[in-house]
Amino acid sequence: MLKRGVAILTVALLLTGCADDPPTPMAASVAPVTSAPVPPQVTPKRSVEPKPSATPKPVKALPKAGNPSGRATIPAEAKAVDTSRPDRTVGNGTPASCTSAAVVKAVARGGVIVFDCGPAPVTITMKATAKVRNTSSTVVLDGGGRVTLSGGGQRRILYMNTCDEAQTWTTSHCDDQPTPRLTVQNLTLVRGDSTGDKNGGGAIFARGGRLKVVNSRFTGNRCERTGPDLGGAAVRALDQSGDKPVYIVSSTFTGGVCSNGSALSSIGVSWTVLNSLFTGNAAVGRGANPARGGTPGGGSGGAIYLDGNTFTLTLDGTVIRDNKATEGGGAIFFVSNDRTGTLKIRRSQLRDNPSAGFETAGLPGIFYLGRGKPSISASTLQK
Repeated sequence: MLKRGVAILTVALLLTGCADDPPTPMAASVAPVTSAPVPPQVTPKRSVEPKPSATPKPVKALPKAGNPSGRATIPAEAKAVDTSRPDRTVGNGTPASCTSAAVVKAVARGGVIVFDCGPAPVTITMKATAKVRNTSSTVVLDGGGRVTLSGGGQRRILYMNTCDEAQTWTTSHCDDQPTPRLTVQNLTLVRGDSTGDKNGGGAIFARGGRLKVVNSRFTGNRCERTGPDLGGAAVRALDQSGDKPVYIVSSTFTGGVCSNGSALSSIGVSWTVLNSLFTGNAAVGRGANPARGGTPGGGSGGAIYLDGNTFTLTLDGTVIRDNKATEGGGAIFFVSNDRTGTLKIRRSQLRDNPSAGFETAGLPGIFYLGRGKPSISASTLQK
């Protein structure tokens, strides 16, 4: 009787043959071995697959506006307007079709306005100021994050004035009417200039109705370099309906120059500024307000200049840095003449905003006259 190991080896040799022989596949019957040479195996060539066509890189929008670290809650009325069903479109898909004349015409007609200028960012240099007609209930200008409107250093970009007869009087109380409601969103406004106009507002002047600015950028705008009680190189607002605030949301203001308030300015108007950024703005007037003898006046509120009686300023989630004033309030000039106005600063940072003339003790970069002390929470104020 064979031992178990020898039996296994014998079966293995019967199945596989000698080591030098080619392996014989197992089958019901074994074919005889022939002496014909075994052809070498040919590995089939791989078919060369065509390279996929290059996917065009998406065109980037303009840099994101505002303070991305801001944590202010945005109320419903301060949010961007839905523009999925626009009333009118500026352009037909090419940069050349997006003209100053088309913008002026669209703004005059009112409604929700969007742009179709092609996939790349485009700058439209305004040959005339776009003016809101007071018969419009709503005007929304949405640049889609790719459109820049430029004043070319020669003119104001956008104008709304319910008390301007040329834009039609619609009520007997033009200084307090609910419309037009003007919203500027996802848009960049640069090199607006209202020099020569004592009303201020280099990029936007808005009197009456309501104004809202969302996700927008303002760069290098100008207004009169001297004079008291004028300002707003970027935005000047007066007479907002029902004394409701102007909302500034997730927006950037930089490089503005004016006598006062080289980003925002108003008289008797309230503001709510959320998740925004102000940097590199300068109030360059001389003599403050009222103007000292022998001076033209101005020079206050490097970023923000507010004057009047009862009004409020709320900053939340906002950064104000590296602005300056030749007189008072390198960051903010806030004067409530009857001391009823209030200032609230929450979750914000104010730093490096020098006031060459004066500021309120304990409030670096701020000159404040209002009701009590400003309300400041979870914020940093530094020289």
